[in-house]
Amino acid sequence: MAERSFANEVGKLRQGAGSTLHVEGILAVTKALLQSGVAYVGGYQGAPISHLMDVLGDAKEVLDELGVYFENSASEATAAAMLAASVHYPLRGAVTFKSPVGTNVASDALANLSSGGVTGGALVILGEDYGEGSSIMQERSHAFAMKSQMWLLDPRPNISAIVDAVEAGFELSEASNTPVFLQLRLRSCHLHGGFEAKDNKRPPMTVTEAIEQPTRDVNRIVLPPASFLHEKEKIERRWPAAVEYIAKRKLNEVFGNDLADVGIIVQGGLYNTLNRSMELLGCSDAFGNTQIPMYVMNVAYPVIDEEVIDFCTNKRAVLLIEEGQPDYIEQNINTVLRRADIATKLHGKDMLTTAGEYTSLVVTRGLHEFLTAYLPEAITGEPALLRAADDPRSPFAIRVEPQIVQPRPPGLCTGCPERPIFSGLKLAERETGKHHISADIGCHLFAINAPFDLGATTMGYGLGSAGAAALNPKDADRATIAVMGDGGFWHNGLTSGVGNAVFNKNDQVLVVVDNDYAAATGGQDVLSSHADLGARSTQHPIEKAVRGVGVEWARTIDDTYDVTHVRDTFLEAFTTDEPGPKVLVMQSECQLNRQRREKPKRAQALKAGKRVVRERFGVDPETCTGDHACIRVSGCPSLTITDNPDPMRTDPIATVLDSCVGCGVCGANAHAAVLCPSFYRTDVVDNPTLRDRVLARLRTWWIGMLSRGDERRAAAMEVY
Repeated sequence: MAERSFANEVGKLRQGAGSTLHVEGILAVTKALLQSGVAYVGGYQGAPISHLMDVLGDAKEVLDELGVYFENSASEATAAAMLAASVHYPLRGAVTFKSPVGTNVASDALANLSSGGVTGGALVILGEDYGEGSSIMQERSHAFAMKSQMWLLDPRPNISAIVDAVEAGFELSEASNTPVFLQLRLRSCHLHGGFEAKDNKRPPMTVTEAIEQPTRDVNRIVLPPASFLHEKEKIERRWPAAVEYIAKRKLNEVFGNDLADVGIIVQGGLYNTLNRSMELLGCSDAFGNTQIPMYVMNVAYPVIDEEVIDFCTNKRAVLLIEEGQPDYIEQNINTVLRRADIATKLHGKDMLTTAGEYTSLVVTRGLHEFLTAYLPEAITGEPALLRAADDPRSPFAIRVEPQIVQPRPPGLCTGCPERPIFSGLKLAERETGKHHISADIGCHLFAINAPFDLGATTMGYGLGSAGAAALNPKDADRATIAVMGDGGFWHNGLTSGVGNAVFNKNDQVLVVVDNDYAAATGGQDVLSSHADLGARSTQHPIEKAVRGVGVEWARTIDDTYDVTHVRDTFLEAFTTDEPGPKVLVMQSECQLNRQRREKPKRAQALKAGKRVVRERFGVDPETCTGDHACIRVSGCPSLTITDNPDPMRTDPIATVLDSCVGCGVCGANAHAAVLCPSFYRTDVVDNPTLRDRVLARLRTWWIGMLSRGDERRAAAMEVY
């Protein structure tokens, strides 16, 4: 169950020539694949391309009509290996995943694919997760393209340009017998726009037809001596063929080349940011009518030497806008210019930041410095961000002291079933002492922050167990703890983590957080999901899988909201004498996905006038002691503080906001940790029946009767 359905939009994929489609970037990419005659598609979800996998899944009927094979790959390595179908057969194939982490996982398959080369077009669509909104380490995919000599497209953030890049990517791959990267930055994936559609193409050869006509070429297999010939072929034939195609098709763009004797070279994916900065300085308008010559590298690798030389000739200076580090393109262009004996001064990281996302602020300041030095008359605008930077007395200056700005780390959602797991672990550690905890990629990684403060390292998706492998001395008085999610478990954790721990007789305690989905990437189903899917096989228990590779001690907790049971199970795992890894499968459904399913049902029932009951929890203000221990052991966003109604007490008390989903963790924590008994549960009834109204009146009367004595005593004390 993905976080968003594209069932209503996929009908647009059938539109053909003569139609103008106004869609989101992800949907445009899907349409471009179909227009290009793609034969098969695969991939692994991950921001910012998770929705591409969701669109493809929702478009199954359209894909089937065209004979296009699609599958949700088990990992990025699986997806990349799918492209082997294009090695011998004229099949156009595309795979997609998050990068650079997905590229790291897929590196072995990609390196072998690029070595032997391809016959059919092979396109790898990368969701470049860099800069603001990123959830991973800050690296770029550019280095891998250079290392394996896979061409890297980085199109302008424009729907038509992205669609053209998909089609050109296949053609470039076939022209040079080389797999091609198509890099889509976060904003490109989610921007909206229009493009002129073409008719969908049924692939000239389907995967079924390829299977029925098997062929092979031993020279395409990566094994000496062929592997030595592959490197020679890359340099002598494939690279020149790619350069020729890129130049002939004019994939890179030049705007206003004769307008000035200075220029700007920019990666295609940064074009919109650059144009906005030029607009602020008065050098362009919203439609890209630049007054400064611009060379847009929609192909970030390889650099086309002749195009760079032509652009830089007769220019005093050029500013290169290359995001991230190292400065691969800047070094490359410097080499091209020096070898061609061109005296054009090249600026880049000396005027822009060395690393980090090139936001409008960064680019505008760097561009302002460049134009001030070489073409000051071109600057006719002075944006506030420059005035704030240059003049601390400016009304635009930011005067907030850095230490006052509080960090806002990510946290678990209201009602998240993972929160009670870490509450139970904290309570168990009160009795056993602290443990070294190896964390993993997923929502559960948020436990490294307050109030849990659990987790010391994270080595990669599904590598939580492997990250604790070295910390396994037999003479230690406690085991290490490893955590991974169900998505990471099926991604590679079963083999690299559990299998490794069994093989090496590692005594670690492994917690597998099973929330029924790959929740952090958008709620996609996995092998252990409970959903009954017609196209895929699910309902394969994680405990059964770990026992299958040799785990002897394994427990499945099917209600993580029972904090006492979770705590006691942790204590059992910590104290057992059973050798080998101990696996705890903590199983409860992701609250976000549950609410996505239940809220529409509830809204429909309310609209129909049916009785609807919502569970809510609250805090009795007269009972709450105000020590906030319940908040420290839970961290629920719905559990906060409010003013104390008692005039004799100044400490704020705990309170539950209306965003509460009724999971009950706050009360369960209070019970397990033996805190004050201030939590209560209430049922909010919409469209109540006559019975509900009568009971409500009866309860109100009875509570009033019981409280009269307290009211009289309170009144007497006031008189006294």
